[in-house]
Amino acid sequence: MKTIFCDIDGTLCVHHEDIVKQHSDDLTLLPDTLEVLKEWEKKQHRIILVTGRKESHRPELERQLKKAGIFWDHLIMGLSNGPRVIVNDIKSADTQRAMSFNVVRNTGISELRDL
Repeated sequence: MKTIFCDIDGTLCVHHEDIVKQHSDDLTLLPDTLEVLKEWEKKQHRIILVTGRKESHRPELERQLKKAGIFWDHLIMGLSNGPRVIVNDIKSADTQRAMSFNVVRNTGISELRDL
């Protein structure tokens, strides 16, 4: 079982530069988004969605996510649009406990199916 921190806009769904459009339109899912999330769920991974969207937009974002069929364990909002860093301990000398994957904006998470 893993804990997966996954960005929303540009990673699971199309990122719009127009902030009003981003918050008012239905989400346009990127290829294989739901399939990959289902694979992660089958493996009992914890799915933590993260976003730079403001906390005040939580009700609308949750509505958009649910309507699109996206599910999650936790939703963290209000992150900066700068780099995101995960800091974790090493359990033993040869066991890495943190990984990172960057995907090109608006291309999806298809290649991460096997996490």
